[in-house]
Amino acid sequence: MSIAERRHGHTRAWVLGLALVAAACWTGPVAAEPHGPDDRDRSADLERRRHTTASIAKRFIGVPYLWGGESADGFDCSGLVKRVYALAGIAMPHNVALQYKYGVPVSRDELRPGDLVFFDQLRHNGIYIGDGRFVHAGKTGGNVAVSRLEDSWFRTRWFGARRLTSDGIARAGADPRT
Repeated sequence: MSIAERRHGHTRAWVLGLALVAAACWTGPVAAEPHGPDDRDRSADLERRRHTTASIAKRFIGVPYLWGGESADGFDCSGLVKRVYALAGIAMPHNVALQYKYGVPVSRDELRPGDLVFFDQLRHNGIYIGDGRFVHAGKTGGNVAVSRLEDSWFRTRWFGARRLTSDGIARAGADPRT
């Protein structure tokens, strides 16, 4: 056996040994204490941010609809949700179906300001502001507006609602602190 072959064998054994030690030391991710003080603080902070979204959303009433838009120059529905939540400190994607993955399901009679409402097989969404109303960027030629859940189009195309929670954001793959 040549010197090069012996060195290669020693290197391979050393790397394998290091890998085994590392594997033995690693136990995988550790779940945070579900009811610890940090989680309560984070949950209360998220509740404040979610409630703030209703106020922020109202500021954009009258902004023109713009397909693909996510700024005060123009919004589509998921762009409005993305922007409003970003201003509240919560990162969201610009896609209705992906936004639906955030949070936990909420029934219509449990809606609170800041909850997300979804319609038409996940083709449209908005931000609930209370009293059966929500803010959304509706259609080409229109503006960001307030509509009622009981309006015929929305009542017949209701898909569901989501409430953002720390757990729900984590399941969607995002960091609730952003």
